[in-house]
Amino acid sequence: MSMISTAADFELMFESAPISLWLEDYSALKALFDTWRAQGVVDLEAHLRHTPARVQQCSACLKVLKVNRQTLQVFAAHDQQELVARLPEVFRDDMFEQLIVELKYLWNGVLDYANQTVNYALNGRRIDVLIHVRVLQGHESSWDRVMVSLEDITERTEARHKLTQSEQYARDLFEYSPVSLWVEDFSRVKILMDEARAAGIVDFRVFLSVHPEFVSRCIEQVRVVDVNRHTLDMFAAKSKDELLAKLDIVFRDEMHDSFAEQLCDLWNGKTVQMREVVNYSLNGELINMHMQFSILATHESNWDLVLISLVDITARKKAEAYLEYLGKHDSLTRLRNRAFYVDELNRISRKGPWPLSILAMDLNGLKRINDAEGHTAGDALLRRTGEVLSSAAAGQPFCVARIGGDEFVALLPGSDERVAQGLKERIESMIELNNQFYPGQKLSLAIGIASCNAASQVEATIHAADQAMFLEKTRFYEASQQERRRLDSSQDTSQP
Repeated sequence: MSMISTAADFELMFESAPISLWLEDYSALKALFDTWRAQGVVDLEAHLRHTPARVQQCSACLKVLKVNRQTLQVFAAHDQQELVARLPEVFRDDMFEQLIVELKYLWNGVLDYANQTVNYALNGRRIDVLIHVRVLQGHESSWDRVMVSLEDITERTEARHKLTQSEQYARDLFEYSPVSLWVEDFSRVKILMDEARAAGIVDFRVFLSVHPEFVSRCIEQVRVVDVNRHTLDMFAAKSKDELLAKLDIVFRDEMHDSFAEQLCDLWNGKTVQMREVVNYSLNGELINMHMQFSILATHESNWDLVLISLVDITARKKAEAYLEYLGKHDSLTRLRNRAFYVDELNRISRKGPWPLSILAMDLNGLKRINDAEGHTAGDALLRRTGEVLSSAAAGQPFCVARIGGDEFVALLPGSDERVAQGLKERIESMIELNNQFYPGQKLSLAIGIASCNAASQVEATIHAADQAMFLEKTRFYEASQQERRRLDSSQDTSQP
């Protein structure tokens, strides 16, 4: 009676189990293995891979004795007979590799093992299963009773797969971003700043001005966790290891002051920041950057995860600088333009320094050259004038500008007439050298000088310098006329 009850209990437990259970007979497989061993087979995996049909031969040796209700439900079978008849639809495709793994367990005498594999329901649904195989006690010599349990882990596997895909997607977004991305750890910086607060520091900006070495200490405590590929390209690094080993080349000079500003913002609780900074590539090239700094939301308590993006704005900064240059310079002579001259004259008139000397200059003969040889020749002469005036005033705080077609002026703040006369002599000396260097048309400037000691005298001084320049220009043309007459006269007397 006890044995009958035990058998009934086993039957009830088998049928009611919440996972798929299979009672199988592996005795034919054991007999096949024994035959192969007798034939000298040692490496089962090599034996199977040499002739893949042998895997199917092994699979055919597995005889299903009984399955429970959960098995029929999982595999969408009406009854055991249908399931057994259609087993080739259940065990196929992806299962090949995992079946080799399971056969190796049995070949090596492991009679209780677990493995993850793939089966298919009769309706075609792919099922990820966790399989547990156990040769029942008392049947180890024949393998004629084997209990196989299958746990459907499809949802778990798909969730894990989606998580992996999501992580890979996020990783790819980081790795292949078209901007430079840095993941950094500022936790040690926070510790230093918390210590400063605890020490009673209130005005952090003043503290940094008195202790600039604190900024350097904070820079040393920043740990770079990762960078993306664009970062390596931007900074001319062959690898992440090379870049991280040479960060002292990247972050230097101007970076100290911008990092101090960054620390001040952090002190005031600003965990998301934007600013323009300057870095350097490993080949020494300066890079202007637009930086976005953000401590990730769930890490604001310790600053251990910071995302920094850097966009190269070097081209934009160069364009801005060029536009600014054009706004203040004459494009032909590269001297200051009239707008800058007016602003500088107003500034000096308000603030000095005094005395102020002014050189009014006019290019002699420009109209004649334009009419006779064209504006290209005239432009060449204007460019030579720019070269002469720039060289003569080099290294001095003078404003030398082209204020009209052939009109030039030099403002000499804090300089008396003696200094102005010295500049005039340098200009004349360089004109002489320039004429020796350039063949053809000779460069000539009419120069007038005047000085003043107060803002109220500036307008009159400009007029006086102009009058002195016009007087010199008149002398130039009179001398030129006399020279032409002398040449014409000598040519007439030489006629036969």
